[in-house]
Amino acid sequence: MRKTTIATLILLIVSFIIAVYLYPRMPTEMASHWNGYGEVDGYIPKFWGLFLMPIISLAMFLLLIFIPKIDPLKKNVDKFRGYYEWFILLMVGFLFYLYVLTLIWNFGHEFNMILALMPVFALLFYYSGMLMQHSKRNWFIGIKTPWTLSSDIVWDKTHKLGAKLFKITGILCLLGMLLPRYAIWLVLVPVLLSAIVSIVYSYVVFKKQIKKR
Repeated sequence: MRKTTIATLILLIVSFIIAVYLYPRMPTEMASHWNGYGEVDGYIPKFWGLFLMPIISLAMFLLLIFIPKIDPLKKNVDKFRGYYEWFILLMVGFLFYLYVLTLIWNFGHEFNMILALMPVFALLFYYSGMLMQHSKRNWFIGIKTPWTLSSDIVWDKTHKLGAKLFKITGILCLLGMLLPRYAIWLVLVPVLLSAIVSIVYSYVVFKKQIKKR
């Protein structure tokens, strides 16, 4: 078993232990949702407030582990498996961090949730760019369009651009810490633009490849 998988399992186990330990100590209703300004606008019963995130994290882990096993191009996934397994750890780590922030808030320590999330958004998006940079054509991981899936050349060129865009997105997320009023927009807008530009670019590259034949 890889070290990244062991670390991921430890995070999952710790999250369930925390949920059990804190159950008698938490309020009946727990804050569970924050708006774009970092203000609470939703509550749920404490059982779900404590156990929902660990359950989602476990489900996410199992799904991401299972996906490569059913991919028709799983041999390609093996070529960047190390980067993919680090991505799984980061995803579960992100959810664990969000879980801890939620618990801290519900213990009465209020803060701007959006600003607290900006560093991990930055890390997650920047690493997503690194994963794209090393990914090979497959059916589940990366920028999947009819054009990237049809050609290794289109896949590689699209993901080379996508990698740069998502790394830039990660850097812009850090700027959100300096501009709290615009923090949420420095996440949403760059992510949407990166996705749209990558999709359009994959089509353009595909059409160019067709003309060369």
